[in-house]
Amino acid sequence: MNRRKFLAAAGASLAGPALLDLQGKAQASRRAPQRPNIIVIICDDLGHGDLGCYGSNLSTPHLDQLAREGVRLTHHTTPHPICSASRAALLTGLYPTRVNTPNVFWPLDNGGMSLDAATLGNVMQSAGYETMAIGKWHLGDTKPYLPTSRGFDDFYGVGYSVDMDPLPLLRGTHVAEPEADRDQLTQQYTAQAVEFIGKPRGVTPFFLYFAHSYPHIPLHASPAFRGKSPLGLYGDVVHEIDWSVGAVLEALRARRLEENTLVIFTSDHGPWYQGSTGDLRGRKGTTYEGGVRIPFIARLPGALPAGRRNDVLTSHLDLLPTLARLSGARLPAAALGGTLDGIDIWGVLQDGSAGSNGPVRPALLNFSNWNLESARWNQWKLHLTRASVGAFLPAPKGGIVTYMLQHPELYNVVDDPKESYDVAAQYPDVVAGIQRSVAAQMAALPERVQNAWAEAGRHPSSQWMADGSYNPAAEHMKPDTRGYLTGPVAAQLLQRYQ
Repeated sequence: MNRRKFLAAAGASLAGPALLDLQGKAQASRRAPQRPNIIVIICDDLGHGDLGCYGSNLSTPHLDQLAREGVRLTHHTTPHPICSASRAALLTGLYPTRVNTPNVFWPLDNGGMSLDAATLGNVMQSAGYETMAIGKWHLGDTKPYLPTSRGFDDFYGVGYSVDMDPLPLLRGTHVAEPEADRDQLTQQYTAQAVEFIGKPRGVTPFFLYFAHSYPHIPLHASPAFRGKSPLGLYGDVVHEIDWSVGAVLEALRARRLEENTLVIFTSDHGPWYQGSTGDLRGRKGTTYEGGVRIPFIARLPGALPAGRRNDVLTSHLDLLPTLARLSGARLPAAALGGTLDGIDIWGVLQDGSAGSNGPVRPALLNFSNWNLESARWNQWKLHLTRASVGAFLPAPKGGIVTYMLQHPELYNVVDDPKESYDVAAQYPDVVAGIQRSVAAQMAALPERVQNAWAEAGRHPSSQWMADGSYNPAAEHMKPDTRGYLTGPVAAQLLQRYQ
């Protein structure tokens, strides 16, 4: 992009946090069926490079077929590269820091995602949809925070990640199994999904939020799939997830619902220690593209084109406004107050409309805990702060410090997906434009975000690197193990569901 084109675009989309008209500025020729059924399938820690249709050697025939029959997004992102926060963004259309979800929740945490935040479940219920949540929730485990209090008529699944103990399997708010059989979770989730799809409900549309527990580690697969992949247990797990998607699609065909059902498949964020980011730098827990860019496939026959690849930048934040539009639902009050962070991307899914660079929107922000670390606008990624220790490494003595980069790093993630070559010096107008967008949005973000931003400014990188009195690499502490709870604590957790 030359300077003239950039300045023209920046005037429209980087001057401040403008939002696209939620009815869509561009009306595509294809029309969605009225109030389609909607299924959102989200994996846990699945990487951008883990599906055959995204270049993987793993066997994913059903997902590859879904991509051939629908739209495959190549620049779909999450604003936060960890589990609870990413799910909060998808379900509310708001940055996780707005809804008290800057990090993961643990067994026996007393809180959860803000109760005043409307979820996709609430939105679909308001439009007359029957709603169901299956799989991993991870947004609070007491009754006010569980799915049946957040817009879902029913829930079958677990409250946490598979590396956390205890892990009771719940039906609604009651314990179905005191300790979930991790080998059978994908099978059990899928059976519940097929049963839900097959329920007789007349003309009432349904919304299914299907959140797989894998391929988060520790990996588990059922006996039917264990040892079947030439690429080890990770391959077995992904193969079983692909089978599950096939079972869901077959259930739609058997009920003659596929022509009127939007199916979306995605992941919460990038892979952890195993899995592939493709050509992207970073992994889960980092705000490099490998941590925040994820696969996204959408199929709705007759309304979305088949076999289309779309390179426009989109976000998990966009699902709520987009699906609200399709269902005919009113947006939650937060959107009416101007704080919804996602936009309606139905036109993008249909034909890539709203301009060659995608919809008019501010730079998309990427957080780690309460800290804003980077921002993405079209092909540009600007890194603004950095933590003194990388994700999932032992905290140094005195704790982890986030510091402001004295010279922000700019990467063209289309030409340089590994974010290896800082081009800030060549494109100062791009840097300045993204910084203006960040500043405009920062003024409306929660006080804790603003305080973290100010604190990072008190630790500029030049001073930090010159200060030999503190070496974060010198301390080695044990990782946080709060998630591994047993004995009396497990019994205490189970009492919550009695």
